[in-house]
Amino acid sequence: MKIAVLVKQTFDTEAKIILDVNGKISSSGVSLIMNPYDEFAVEEGLRIKEKEGGEVTVISVGGQQAQDALRQALAMGADKAVLVDQGEAELDEYATATILAKAISDLEYDLILGGFRAIDDGSAQVAGRVAEILNIPVVNVVTGLEIEGGKAVATRETESGSEVLEVPLPAVITAQKGLNEPRYPSMKGIMKAKKKPMDKKTLADLGLDDGKISAKVKALSFSLPEPRKAGKVIPGEAAEAARELARLLREEAKVI
Repeated sequence: MKIAVLVKQTFDTEAKIILDVNGKISSSGVSLIMNPYDEFAVEEGLRIKEKEGGEVTVISVGGQQAQDALRQALAMGADKAVLVDQGEAELDEYATATILAKAISDLEYDLILGGFRAIDDGSAQVAGRVAEILNIPVVNVVTGLEIEGGKAVATRETESGSEVLEVPLPAVITAQKGLNEPRYPSMKGIMKAKKKPMDKKTLADLGLDDGKISAKVKALSFSLPEPRKAGKVIPGEAAEAARELARLLREEAKVI
């Protein structure tokens, strides 16, 4: 089975977000990690390969920085990687999905996996857009997956319980927390990853140019949330403090 996994390099979840002098998000001093939801997708691809046989290819857009995420996936057990450098092109979900779909269309694939969203922008659009471009089914936010008889049987949680969906392959499946527990790369895996192939491509290699992937959405400005105000400590005995709290909630906070 040929499995493609979409991977994105994101800010560490513990990173402190600051704006530079131009009002844009600064990456200075920020640690980058593989998007955690993509880790679930990589792990699921590896488990399917171990059960069914085949090959796992991890794919990312993002230039040289994205290499670290791809190397991590290779160290986990993926067989090869494809890295697309978008150059100076500005990316949104449309542009990213267009590039990924073009890169995947040059591969043999039976299944495409990815995280259901990225923790930096949280848009949850890219995998679905890839499925639309490739004209194949997509099942989102999956917490259980079985591959059998050329079909994917996916389980996902709903507000009132869970549902099971069956789609023919090839299909796009997006991973939610709970699908599995991603493995840690072993030292042997890390050493092997250095020798595994990473196919580096440009937009021109894919037959694309800035005009074909021109972003449809652009961020006009960024702003940080207002600092959280310090809380108040109400001194005194319990009854007196309770009366003062009620007064503050009514007169200052105006919530009662």
